[in-house]
Formats: sequence, structure tokens, C-alpha cells
Amino acid sequence: MLRGLLPVVVLLGVASMPLAARAAPPFELKSVKIDLPDSDRMFPERPGSDAINNNCLACHSAGMVLNQPSLSKQAWTAEVNKMINNYKAPVAPEDVGAIVEYLTALKGAK
Repeated sequence: MLRGLLPVVVLLGVASMPLAARAAPPFELKSVKIDLPDSDRMFPERPGSDAINNNCLACHSAGMVLNQPSLSKQAWTAEVNKMINNYKAPVAPEDVGAIVEYLTALKGAK
């Protein structure tokens, strides 16, 4: 008979505990400070440099982009479209072609 009462006693014991005693530890938010590199370096002057400077430097340094491996025009097109579609880069639609042509001319696969 004692075996049948044990689950009832345990359940009543848990139910009578204060909610705070049963809850998980409090969730704590912490601020994170990130220092991004500051650079006034622009992309080298050539056809399309205005388009890439005006659209891409908001998120990338010129050095970071220029250190990427050489890619085909198709691969650069995919990279630019990934920035726009996946990362919501605010690239002016009329500048996409000029950016791809610039990157292909400067860092195109040989």
C-alpha cells in the first residue's frame, strides 16, 4: 500500500515548491563590443570602381575583398548575388553588373 502512495507524495512535494525553486537559472544577456578595422582604403581606380566603392565598402574593406582568390565571372556573380540575397547587402541593382565586371577584371580567374 505504501508503494501506491509514493508517487502522490512526490508530486505533491514538487507542486508545493515555490516556482522560483523549480525554474532554471535566470537567463543573462551580455553586451559584446566589436572593434572593426577602420580603413580609408578604396578600390583601385578603373571602370566600375565607383560602383564597388559606393556599395561594398559599407560592409567590407577593400583589402579584404582584394585578398580573395581569383574567381571566374560566374563565381563573382554568385558571390555578389549571395551578398544581396543572403546577407541583404544594400547594393543598387543598377551597379551589380559594374561590380561583377570590376571584380572579374581585377580578380578574375586566369
